[in-house]
Amino acid sequence: MPLQAQVKSVLSGDTLVLCAVGNPAQERTLSLAFVSAPRIRREGDEPFAFESRDFLRRLVVGKVVQFQVYYKIPTGVNREYGTVILQNREQLPDLLVAEGWAKLRDDAGRKDESEAGSQLLEKLQALEARAKADEKGVWGKKGGNVETSYEMPDAKAFLEEWKGKSIDTIVEKVLSGDRLIVRLMPTPTRHVQTMLLIAGIRAPSTKRTNPDGAEQAAEAFGPEAHQFVDSRLMQRTVAVTLLGISPGGQLVGSVKHPMGSIAEFVLKAGLARCTDHHSTMLGSEMGTLRQAEKHAKDNKLGLFRGHVAQRATGGEAEVTVSRVWSGDTFSLRYRTGDEKRVNLSSVRQPKPSDPKQSPFGDEAKEFMRKRFIGKHVKVTTDGKRPPSDGFPEREMVTLKQGNNNAALMLVENGYGSVIRHRMDDPDRSPIYDELLAAEEAAQKDSKGMWAAKPPAAKSYVDHSESLEKAKRQMTLLSRQKKVPAVVDFVKSGSRFTILIPRENAKITFVLGGIRAPRSARNENEKSEPFGQEAHDYANRRCLQRDVEIDVEDNDKVGGFIGTLYVNRENFAKLLLEEGLASVHAYSAEKTGNANELFAAEQRAKDARKGMWHDYDPAQDAGDGVDGVDNSHATNGTSNDDSSGSIQPRKIDYRDVVITHVDSETGHLKLQQIGSGTSALQSLMDSFRKFHINKANAQPLPGAPKAGDIVAAQFSADGEWYRARIRRNDRDAKQADVLYIDYGNSETLPWQRLRPLTQAEFSTARVKPQAIDAVLSLVQLPGNQDYVRDFVEFVMDAAQGGARQLIANVDAQDPGTGQLSVTLLESVEAAGKGESVNREVVREGLGMVPKKLKAWERGLTKELEGLRAAQKEAMEGRRGMWEYGDLTED
Repeated sequence: MPLQAQVKSVLSGDTLVLCAVGNPAQERTLSLAFVSAPRIRREGDEPFAFESRDFLRRLVVGKVVQFQVYYKIPTGVNREYGTVILQNREQLPDLLVAEGWAKLRDDAGRKDESEAGSQLLEKLQALEARAKADEKGVWGKKGGNVETSYEMPDAKAFLEEWKGKSIDTIVEKVLSGDRLIVRLMPTPTRHVQTMLLIAGIRAPSTKRTNPDGAEQAAEAFGPEAHQFVDSRLMQRTVAVTLLGISPGGQLVGSVKHPMGSIAEFVLKAGLARCTDHHSTMLGSEMGTLRQAEKHAKDNKLGLFRGHVAQRATGGEAEVTVSRVWSGDTFSLRYRTGDEKRVNLSSVRQPKPSDPKQSPFGDEAKEFMRKRFIGKHVKVTTDGKRPPSDGFPEREMVTLKQGNNNAALMLVENGYGSVIRHRMDDPDRSPIYDELLAAEEAAQKDSKGMWAAKPPAAKSYVDHSESLEKAKRQMTLLSRQKKVPAVVDFVKSGSRFTILIPRENAKITFVLGGIRAPRSARNENEKSEPFGQEAHDYANRRCLQRDVEIDVEDNDKVGGFIGTLYVNRENFAKLLLEEGLASVHAYSAEKTGNANELFAAEQRAKDARKGMWHDYDPAQDAGDGVDGVDNSHATNGTSNDDSSGSIQPRKIDYRDVVITHVDSETGHLKLQQIGSGTSALQSLMDSFRKFHINKANAQPLPGAPKAGDIVAAQFSADGEWYRARIRRNDRDAKQADVLYIDYGNSETLPWQRLRPLTQAEFSTARVKPQAIDAVLSLVQLPGNQDYVRDFVEFVMDAAQGGARQLIANVDAQDPGTGQLSVTLLESVEAAGKGESVNREVVREGLGMVPKKLKAWERGLTKELEGLRAAQKEAMEGRRGMWEYGDLTED
């Protein structure tokens, strides 16, 4: 009676390995009765041996068949001989003999003398005679020779020849869940049998015997992983793509059967883990494998049956980079004002202990400083590093600015290496595989610390060491304006350590014209009132920032006195506006910025900020400010009433167009319609014709300097406009430019700049037309998302600059000339109480300030309308009020 079994493998064209259905471990070997096929042998195959076996392999491997034993030969293995019936009712060995892939044995008639055996033998003899006549299979006169190599003397050469190419392959044996013996078939007549590691996974080992004879037990789930792969791949035809070589010299490749990558299925079943060592070989495919592993973890399968999901560490937060400590360590300031020191996940700066890497530590820090200091970034916590060796617990984070990942930038440019995590370590970067690929590319291109030569050592000369050295350097610096520099350290609110890279100079810099309260230098000292606040403010705004300095004098101990510009703003003025410094009258007059500084101080007094929180205008009027007449504060030109008395609103209508709205500050850039814009139109027509002429295509004579007026080619339309250089990057050969007639700015390469020396285009002939302005009585929200909505709303109201509006100038800053305006669609709209200001507040894109200046308190009618609009926005939960009242404590 026939028995049922599943064909596990085929040893040759006449021998099968069968296993019980449902119990793969129960095996038996069956040879086909009365026939023999060519043998596959390590020392050399018999002719047609591979073709004979392959015919039978394709026919039966993995299939459930019926078999019947006809006879046994009692040799050492007690081999059984019989027939096999396929699912389509065809019978073996009949089919093999008919196709010419097996021959009748010479002693076939003596093996089984039963009637059934005699009938089968007669049938086989007839089939063999027909196959001989047709020259089928082994009876053919051509082919049958396949060269099979069982040794691979040069695996690297073989890999170079076939890397990345799909090779037809037969899995000859499954050693474990991630190791196979495979027959690679690059050509029909050239085969290579070797070990292959499945790329991307590490499966637990199976039971094995060591060279010393000791038996090593299987790891947990090792047998299950072996059985999983064996049942799916044993003697199956697969596609192998070679990717690399392991440290032990074995080939590594991806294995795909018709259903897909075996690695993915093993991982999904929880019978293997992802291995980082193959990440760079697999590239983007590694992400698919990690998702498969995650599926097993989430469902607690196999190796992950006791897996505990990593506790969520919080979502994405918007922060500001307040300090760069090294290439991989930052201090972040949150919206609450708290600061936290963090490390980038999965990357490490150049190792200080490695003589080849350590010279690149400063370069790595500077690389990250230039790109991230002071920038608004998004941070996600990936894990925590426990305290060790005296270091506190540190969060491991991912920092992103737009689409730029900080860790990836560091590694891509060769200024960082990737940490090799344990396989079960979840505290890693979400783009860990990309980091590994970036590191490999940086090493290949010899970038950064992977270069053959170390960088030139950068050393700064401290010119504030002595008064003599300071005076010598003072002679050089005083001749230059807006010298590019970097704030290396903040000593107090008005005292800094400054680096000047192009001069290789380090100096102590003191703000001229003001006096900031002193902060404590150690725990035993006590700060002056608001001294620590001034120090903290200077740290937030200046530390590690790119700045510009004007040097005017030396102090008695080698410090350099002058003006420091942060983002093109006088930092002394900013301190004064925050009420964290007072004007020093004598030195203010020497700086030439006295009016600006006095006006800034007066604004702080009016707002009762900082050290002026208990300011009494009456006392100030009697005593003067620091012994100086108060007329200095206004210079007789301001609409602001410094005495604090309420003035009625003045009508000063001007026809304007809005040419630009700053996306960060919300400041407007206006052009006042009149003779100026007419002259500008005429100038631009001539300007355009001038630059179309190729004879005028003259490049800049040298590197531009901050403050230079040049012709710049706007990237959006390719036209040329007048512009002022705000900042220059000599390394990248590009400059930040401000278009002085329109107010927008961008960064351009030097080749898109031209000298502007023609008198007819000069600012003396036609002054810059862009006027800085803000909306009166409107305070913008702190959230940049709402500021962007504000910008979009105002530009829509202005129809992108195509619509002419009316601006009533309510006030003008005496120091900067900035206008405070109420924007109207028409004069009639003013009578109806309608204005762009009011619409901004009604949409929840601005609010009425709580503390009002004197001139603002005089706008009683407009204040009443704005407060009603604000109430409407709050009740409707519009814009900045969508989550409730922001002004509530």
